[in-house]
Amino acid sequence: MSTSPVEYLITAFDGTDDGAPARRLAVRDAHLAGAQVLAERGELLSGGAILDEDGRMIGSSMHVAFADEAAFRAWYDAEPYITGDVWRDVSVRPMRIFRPIV
Repeated sequence: MSTSPVEYLITAFDGTDDGAPARRLAVRDAHLAGAQVLAERGELLSGGAILDEDGRMIGSSMHVAFADEAAFRAWYDAEPYITGDVWRDVSVRPMRIFRPIV
């Protein structure tokens, strides 16, 4: 019997202090490399930067699917934007992602 993956919508806003942009840039390459690995494994379904009115990155949105809660938690706890103190206001909501039949 196969089980359905656990799916989440992550909406995360960066800190608003003066050091926030530098923290983001310091770990951005590691974050993107990790996102690429998730995508290759089919765990990252979509994602991108949230922009302010001037086009500056101020947060992120991700749709992810993991085998179970433990796999999600292991990824989340090691995510560079978490460990690098980039994301300060994070919402993680369970969801069911629509996958159209084409």
